[in-house]
Amino acid sequence: MKILLDIKENRVSFFIELLKSLDYIKVLSEIKGKQGEVFVDDMSEAFNNVRLHEKGKKKLKSAKDLLNEL
Repeated sequence: MKILLDIKENRVSFFIELLKSLDYIKVLSEIKGKQGEVFVDDMSEAFNNVRLHEKGKKKLKSAKDLLNEL
């Protein structure tokens, strides 16, 4: 299972050390900087939109409609 967390900056080093001390958790990567945060937020929103679409709660554009906009 993978979990995405948003941690206050002044507690990041403590939290990372805590995670590394647990043998059943592997830190795959750390996303640093504002650009990385924006990317993760955008991807999270995109996955949420797909989930809503699969539940029939949101209508998404088709690939053809997206290409026509370009």
